[in-house]
Parts: sequence; structure tokens; C-alpha cells
Amino acid sequence: MNETKNQYGVIGNSVEMKEILSVVKQVAPSDITVLITGESGVGKEVIAKLIHEMSKRSSKPMISVNAGAIPEGIIESELFGHERGAFTGASDSRKGYFELADGGTLFLDEIGELPIGTQVKFLRILESREYMRVGSSSSRKVDVRIIAATNKDLESEVSNGRFRPDLYFRLRSINIKIPPLRERRDDIPEFAIEFGKQIGEKNKINFEGFSTEAMALLKNYHWPGNVRELRNIIESLIVIKGGKQIDIVDLKNFIKNSFEGNGRNLPVYTHKSPDQAERELILRALLEMKADINEMKHLLLNQNGSRVEPHYVEASFDATSADENSLVEPVTIVEKRAILSALERFKGNRRMASRALSISERTLYRKIKEYNLDI
Repeated sequence: MNETKNQYGVIGNSVEMKEILSVVKQVAPSDITVLITGESGVGKEVIAKLIHEMSKRSSKPMISVNAGAIPEGIIESELFGHERGAFTGASDSRKGYFELADGGTLFLDEIGELPIGTQVKFLRILESREYMRVGSSSSRKVDVRIIAATNKDLESEVSNGRFRPDLYFRLRSINIKIPPLRERRDDIPEFAIEFGKQIGEKNKINFEGFSTEAMALLKNYHWPGNVRELRNIIESLIVIKGGKQIDIVDLKNFIKNSFEGNGRNLPVYTHKSPDQAERELILRALLEMKADINEMKHLLLNQNGSRVEPHYVEASFDATSADENSLVEPVTIVEKRAILSALERFKGNRRMASRALSISERTLYRKIKEYNLDI
């Protein structure tokens, strides 16, 4: 396979990708707002960049903003800018992302994380192309194309009162849904070959490629982390092996035998709320750590000549089945302890702590406030 990129310069020639590119070709020349949905790591920003590059705005900047990474208290200032003296520390006027993207495209990722109050102002920009800086009483005009993205089910968010229905209906007119990598397996070999080429060139390593068995494993593994996970694993193996051919043993070591049926470390899609899912993810990780510690204790005791029956904690967890006699602590207590532990480990760095906990920075800020943590 010599050519991994299609005529649009992106990776993927599967039927699913061809359908997506057909829609991109139709909507790119217009200024219509586009909503891109799909699981984390599927390549939503890649499609957003392609829409921009194929549009009449391609000579102007595309500004990418991750709404989930901006603390709620400053998000309006970041998006719309502020006037001098608008708040403590605002010593000068500042342009927001909308102003910086004027004439071009603003890609707003994780739009599902926008606070309700900010959603109102965002809707106003979509409808009138007008906004106000924080601390200003006058409106400003902006000429910007909006592309939004989310890995959330916005319809469910609307039902739960976390997302405005009028904004949702405004966004969903053009919805490009990117399927997960496991649903377009024909693209996996192309991604693997292209990533191998890019990573080899970047690190000045002569990469010898993949064995036939390794490529088969790549294609059949279900990739819960999607394209991002695939690239990270390939990059790690190329660097560690110094460019030598990647074989099936290498891959199995890196994906921790998940292909063999051990789904212990894999996230599972459910219909639970984001908060509940995040709590259970934290609890599941702590339960696994406890099981590992128990196992290590058992091994150490055996080495010292003592006999002891190991006690293992089941790593799988369903919050609806836990009863009051369970050995598992309440989720709130475990969650609070996990947050404190992560913040202590990273010396108060909330961005690093949120990544370690697999939650957004805004969720971490909210949890700190909710538990009244003195950080």
C-alpha cells in the first residue's frame, strides 16, 4: 500500500470516510455552522481543518479552542475578550478568540462543556454575528465561521438541562458524525503506515514497518482510544525499538492483552450521566490499584515464608448493584480522596491532575468547589 492519503489529503479510504468527505465537500464552500460529533480521539479537529482549508476563508486563520480546558470563571473573557478594568487583573483590553478569528474560522471543541450563561451569548453570535467584550456595553460585529465539536450526546444534555435546546437545534442543522475507528477498520492499516512514516521522519528513525501478524492485530483490536490511541502506541514502539519492525508480541505488551479478552483497563460506553460515568471511572481505577496492592502483599508474604490467602477486589463495578454491606466506600468519599491524591501528586497543577483523573479541567474545578477542598 503506497498511498495512505485520499484526494483530500486526509487518511482513510473506507466507505464511512468517503461519506464524510462527500458532506465536507458540499458544506465547506458555504458559511453554514457545522457540528462534528464522535468519540474522543476520532479526528474531529482533522475534519474541521479540512472544512476550513476547502472554504473561501482558507487564507484567513482557523482558531482552535478547547472549551473544556478553560475554567468557567474566565471563559467569556477568553471567547469574547474584555475591556481594561473589567475585572481584577484586567490591566489592558484584550481580544477574545472570536476577534482573533475574524474573517476566518473558529473551531470550538467540547462545546458541550460551555456553561449555560455562555451558551446564550454564543447563540447570539451564531444568529447576529454580534458580541460584547466583558466589561463593555457596546456590541461588536464579527465575520467568523463556526465549527463546533463534541463527544457528548447533546440531545441527552438538553433533556438533562445542561444544554440549551435553541442552541442545540441551531447547531444540529449540519451534523457530521465521525464513527469510531473500530467501525471503519479498513482505515486502520492506512493510519498505521502513515503514522509510522511521520513518526520515523520526525525522530530521524528508519522505521522497518509492521509484521503481517502485527498489522492483523492492529486491524482487529477495538481501539477504545480511537486514532489518538493508535498513534500513541505506534510512536512509543518506534522510539523504544529504534525503528525495528513491530511484531505481534510488541503490540500485545503495549495494549496489555486487551485483544485476548482482558477488558479490565478498557472504558465501556454506557448511557449514564457524565458525572456518574466520571465517578465510576475514578472508582474503577482505585479498585484496580487496590487489587494490585493486595496481590503484591500476597507475593511478599509468600516470599517471607508465611502462608496467607489473598483477598482480591473485583475490578468490575456497577454503581446500581452496590449495597450498604459492600466493602466499597461511597463514591463521593473515594472521588474526593482521588482528587486530593492527584492534586498532591502534581503539586496543585490542575491541568495535569485532571488528565490523570480522565476528567475535564472544568469538572475538576467544579469538584473542588463541591467538596470545599482547601487547595
